[in-house]
Amino acid sequence: MADAVLFEFLHTEMVAELWAPDPGPGSGGKKKSLSVLEGLGFRVGQALGERLPRETLAFREELDALKFLCKDLWAATFQKHMDGLRTNHQGTYVLQDNSFPLLVTMGSGSQYLEEAPKFLAFTCGLLCGALHTLGFQSLVTASVAALPACKFQVVIQKS
Repeated sequence: MADAVLFEFLHTEMVAELWAPDPGPGSGGKKKSLSVLEGLGFRVGQALGERLPRETLAFREELDALKFLCKDLWAATFQKHMDGLRTNHQGTYVLQDNSFPLLVTMGSGSQYLEEAPKFLAFTCGLLCGALHTLGFQSLVTASVAALPACKFQVVIQKS
């Protein structure tokens, strides 16, 4: 339990430190902050991907890798399983978390919905980095319709 609280504090401080206000027109300050958060998450995801699947060296099927993310990686990171996994069987997957731990402490209102993406950038990078370590190139995006639920869309890129 203490580890989860420490992770939440660390994540909140990373977002607060890296989420710079846009200093001027055309500078891309917020865009750069999101990419830095995603990059940090990517590196953490790579490390977790290397450490967690000890019993299997490589996942052969995309779906197996995504199941690993929903169960093992999510449990190691957030002490819970992902609530849903859907696929169109063409390389696109939607991972649903109905009470995403990094959004639970936020209020419920439209002003908080606008702030939610910056709290999801690290996690998008985390998923992408773990998949990269498992041998899958991917693009991960997140969306929030109602707090604290969120969806992560994972598109596996064919090489």
